Order: sequence, then structure tokens, then C-alpha cells
Amino acid sequence: MTTETLTPKNPPIDIGIGGMTCASCVARVEKALKKLPGVQEATVNLATESARVLVAANGPEEARLRRAVRDAGYEPRAADAAIDSAEPSAWEGFLPVGVGIALSLPLVVPMVADLFGKHWMLPALWQFLLATPVQFILGARFYKAGWHAAKALTGNMDLLVAIGTTAGWALSMWLWLTAEAGTMPHLYFEASAVVITLVLLGKWLEARAKRQTTSAIRALHALRPDVAHLMGLDGEVDVPVGEVLVGDKLVVKPGERFPVDGTLLEGRTQVDESMLTGEPLPVDKDKEAKLTGGSINGDGRVVMQVGAVGNETVLSSIIRLVEDAQAAKAPIQRMVDQVSAVFVPVVLLIALVTLLAWWLTGHPFEQAVIIAVAVLVIACPCALGLATPAAIMAGTGVAAQHGILIKDAQALELAHKVDVVAFDKTGTLTVGRPKLTALQPAAGMSEDEALTVAASLQSGSEHPLARAVVARATEKGLRFGAPDSLRAVPGRGTEGEVGAKSYLIGSLRWMEELQVDTRAMNVQAAELQAQGYTVSAMAERTTVGLTLRALMAFGDEPKPGAKEALAALRARGIKTVMISGDNQGAAEAMARRLGLRPEEGEVMAEVLPGDKAAKVIALKEGGHTVAMVGDGVNDAPALAAADVGMAMGNGTDVAMHAAGITLMRGDPQLVAAALDISDRTVAKIRQNLFWAFGYNVAGIPLAALGFLNPVVAGAAMAMSSVSVMSNALLLKRWKPTSGQK
Repeated sequence: MTTETLTPKNPPIDIGIGGMTCASCVARVEKALKKLPGVQEATVNLATESARVLVAANGPEEARLRRAVRDAGYEPRAADAAIDSAEPSAWEGFLPVGVGIALSLPLVVPMVADLFGKHWMLPALWQFLLATPVQFILGARFYKAGWHAAKALTGNMDLLVAIGTTAGWALSMWLWLTAEAGTMPHLYFEASAVVITLVLLGKWLEARAKRQTTSAIRALHALRPDVAHLMGLDGEVDVPVGEVLVGDKLVVKPGERFPVDGTLLEGRTQVDESMLTGEPLPVDKDKEAKLTGGSINGDGRVVMQVGAVGNETVLSSIIRLVEDAQAAKAPIQRMVDQVSAVFVPVVLLIALVTLLAWWLTGHPFEQAVIIAVAVLVIACPCALGLATPAAIMAGTGVAAQHGILIKDAQALELAHKVDVVAFDKTGTLTVGRPKLTALQPAAGMSEDEALTVAASLQSGSEHPLARAVVARATEKGLRFGAPDSLRAVPGRGTEGEVGAKSYLIGSLRWMEELQVDTRAMNVQAAELQAQGYTVSAMAERTTVGLTLRALMAFGDEPKPGAKEALAALRARGIKTVMISGDNQGAAEAMARRLGLRPEEGEVMAEVLPGDKAAKVIALKEGGHTVAMVGDGVNDAPALAAADVGMAMGNGTDVAMHAAGITLMRGDPQLVAAALDISDRTVAKIRQNLFWAFGYNVAGIPLAALGFLNPVVAGAAMAMSSVSVMSNALLLKRWKPTSGQK
């Protein structure tokens, strides 16, 4: 697999963003970027803390995009700042949380003790001295981000926390300073300090969970060795991998990772490619075998020739595909964006109404303020912004670990709706290496003569049937040369001159279109087709027209696990269809070997390559959500036409570029696995959105009615984000079932 076709012509610009806390921040950054002339699209992801920007040819440079992020009140960073190849410490960033806990505990303990009749309340001065550093030093980040949001006439989580906790602190100051001498008023310093501490604790736990969702990317980055053993003029020299050039010869020792992609020149070995395919069994590699950077060499010392370096390697391509999927915004996220755009202003209005309602109905002003603070705190939309991207990151990451590369979030979201899966036959359900099993010459030509002509005519073609003819002639030791004036007729066959004579090789249908008289061999053709063989014919162009010269029968074998893969899909209630260019008899014979039911319309035979997309569109017009699975260049239009295109990783780059999902192992059993991880990821998205919306829908009225104090509201708000991230992380435990692997 090369990467040329997987790289967009106008690559997007990725920017890391620090300081985002909720869905409202996401909307604000997107708005700031989209305002720049020349920006075509801007997608901001809270979970990855990054933005992906598509710009026109004359659009703004990266520096201007970064300036826009900073002007919006956030910190532009390196694109991969959140994805470090080294696993960070589990306690990284805990210091502010620890300080907040240490300062808040003396304020909380007397509250708890009061429930048991113990009056340990600290003097007002001590409460002030403990709460104020938490409010204005540890909480400075909320003021800074909230101020930027207020200046932009928008709102975010930081603004709600800043307003709410400041109100609690200011109310305590007012009650303390206006109290009569010798009295001890009830103060609310503990509420503001504990809320800030709890929010900081929640953000720290959330950051830890985010690091786990990016573990798949970090693991892929870690596969890149730092040093390669270069064979130079002075012998073997260790050089940084970044200095390796295409064409260099590298030594790879037993147990080492291949530093880049290339070809095996000397030696033989077994290679662990599980990082690429998800397949744990090592693969035998002989001379001229393809080697992939990041895979592990077995017990043989080998020499390889470098074929691709840097961003052109397969590993870089995989990393880019996974990053693209994790940075993308799922269609379901649009609803969240619409809600978050108006969420904070609505919450501020609700808090104001709550304050006035409690105060104007005769309740003490301090009680009205504290209830309004609880509304502000519990309404922070952190979980709302994390619900979708966290699940997508976890789902695409674990899928990549098992050889399923999901290129975009839309494919992931649509795959769970699929009710029809259409398979290309050759190379997808079958091994794709057909053999010439029978050659029957017509009268006047021997078998070797017919095979020599056929091999010469097919020697310039990469079609699987052409390769089978050439292989058979080579096995028999026949000598053949290149044809003259070769012409390929797409979907039908080949025409050319061999030894001053003009020949055609192609399907029986093409022969009928050309009105070749095949009656002399119709019986043999029918018998071969009934046995499941693909039958082609060779004709010679003579002075009296086209004359049949030979019949050729080709046989292919089902891929290991293909029958089980189709059965697994059927068990999920999904209809399966095989699309083949073979004649009806041969296609149905292979279909029955695979467990398909031709009588139920599960076989589409005699389909020209250019008509596959039309068949897929017809299935879609029948009300179905269709997935197309293929591997060849001629499958690309059908893959693009399907709701979800799945390309076999052993196929062509064109197919993989057209598909939304790539199955790196080329195993049809991964189709059911891809649909399964889509099901589970979408389920997690829905669960997360349900809890995120449900939390606010239930929490805001409870707070407004006075059933929640600010401390409880702060704890609930902090835990809502953690619960969403934790729920998404359950996807990391997913594995394809035995029927899918």
C-alpha cells in the first residue's frame, strides 16, 4: 500500500488549541476561524484539543489562523501537542488540584461535623484566608477565559464558573463585613472554594481520560524507530531515520522494527505485521517481498532497500487516517453545536430569573444568590462538548488496533445503519488468483499453440485471468513474445496481433456481441460453467470474419473465512449480495460455495465493471443503506456510490481512497467487525448525549428549585464530564468476536 492517493491535494491545516473547556468554546473558535477570508471549513474538536482548517489556494497562512485562535482567547499550539509519543505521568497536572483540596478541606470538615452536632466552624478571617487563594489564584484560569468569552459577547463554562463562584465569595464578604460586632454570620466561602476545586479535579480526571483515548495514536507513533543501520561505503553505520533516503540499503537485525517501507534484498525472515493488519501470526518474507516500516523482524538478519520514507510510508498513512477520523466531526454533532451556541446565554438568563424569583418572593437575598450560583455551576456544558468526539476517538482508535481504518466520522456513524452489504467477487470473496484449469482448442490448433498465442496476447495485462494464462504457459516452458498493437476493451477482453495474425480474448458475452460462431463448443462451455468455472474464448480475425480458436476455463477459490463472514452478516440480519462479471452459471456456482442463495437475489452476475456503481445505486433506491466491499480500481466508483465503502487493504490505492473504511488485513470477516464497532461507537455517542442533555435537563430545575447547593452542583458538574469520558473509554475493551476475526 502506498500513500499517494490517500493524501489530499489541498491538505488541511491542523492547529492544537489550549484553554478550551466546553462545547461553547468549540463554537467560539470555529466562528473565529471561519470569519477569516479564504477559510472554507473549520472543525474544532474538544477531545483532541485541536482544529482542522481547510483553506482556499489563496487563503490565510497558518500564522494568521493561529492569530485568530489567540484573539479568540485561546492558546494556539503544535498540532500534535496532545499526542506525545511518551506516556505522561498519571499524576501530571495534579498540583493545582492538590493545593485546592488542601485549602478547601478545612472549610468542608466543619460543615460535615455540623451534621453530627460538632460546631467547629472556623473564624471568618481564617475562612477568608483559605478561600481567597483558591478563588483568585487557582481560579484565575476561569476569570481569564471567561473574560475573553464576555468580550466576544459569548459564553462558556469558565464564564459560568467565574460568575457563580465570585457571587458566592462576594456574598460571604458582604455578610462578614456587614455583620454586627460579636456575631458569627453564616458564610459561603466553602462553597466557592470547593466548587473551583471540584471543577479543577474534574478537568484533571477528564485530561487523564483524554490521554487514554489518544493511546492508539501514541502507540502508532511509538512504532517508529529512531535509528537505522545504513549500509554505506564504510560498512554498516547507524544514522537517524530522518536521514534515510529512498534507494538506501538498510540492515535490520532480529527483533528490530523495520524503520521504513521497502523491499527485502537479502535473507529471509518472518515478520510480525500486527501493527498494520491486526493479525497476530507472523508472515513469511522471501527475497523481493514488501516490508512495512514499524513491523517487527523475526529471527533473520536481513538487508532491505528503502522504498518510502517520512510521510510516504504506510505507517504514516495509517496515523494520518486515524487522526483524520478522530479530528472529524460526526453528523450527529451538528445538533450539539446548535444547542451549545445558545446554551450559556440561556443559562445566564435562567440564573437571573431564579435570583429574582427567590428574592422577590420574600426569601433572604443571600439564599437567592446561593441558589442562582448552584444553577450557574451545574449547567456548565462540559459533558456536552465531549460526548461525541470522545466516543469517536475511542472507537476509531480500537478499530485501528484490529486492522480496521475508519477514514471519516460519517462512515463510522452510517455503518451501523447498513442493512445490505454488496461484495465484489474476485479478490474480495475469492483469493483473486484464478488458475487456468482447462484449455480446449478448436479443430486445427493444438493446445500448446493456443496457449502460446493466448500467453503472448495476455503478457502485457495485469488482469488476474491474464496472469493465470501467462503463469500456465510459463509452467509448461512455452516461449512467447510480446504482442503487437495491443488494445484492451474494458469489461470485455483484449485484442492484438501475434505473429502477423490478429486475435481476441474475452468473455463469451463479448464473443456474442461480435457475432463469433461458438456453436461448435457451446456444449463444452456450458459444462464448464455448470462446474463454476469462468469461461473465456479466443478468436482469430480472418478474411472470412472472426473464428473461434479455443475455450479457456478459470477457477478461483473462496477466501479463507469468506463463508463464515457472510454467515456472520446474515446472523446480524444483514442481506449480502455478490456482484460479479462472470456469467450467471459460474457466479451462482461460486455463490453456493460461499453459502449465498442465488434464488433469493443474492447474486448479480454478468455485471460490467462500469455498471457496479449503478447496481449499488439501485440497491440504495430500494430503500436500503448499502455498504460496498471491494479491492480493485474498477470497484472505486461503486465504493464511492455506496453509503459506506469498505476497501480491502490488499487491494489498490484507488479503492482505498474511494472508501470510508479500509480493512487492512483484506479479510472479509472484518466487515462484520467494522459494522459492530460502528454499532457500539454510535451507541456510546447516544448514551453520552443522553446523559449530557439529561444531566442539564434534570440538574438545572433541581438547582433552581433550591434542592442542590453549589457544592453538590459543582461535584455533579465535574463528574458529568468524567462519566462521559469513562463511558467512551469502555470501547477500548472491544475486540472482534470469534465469528468476525
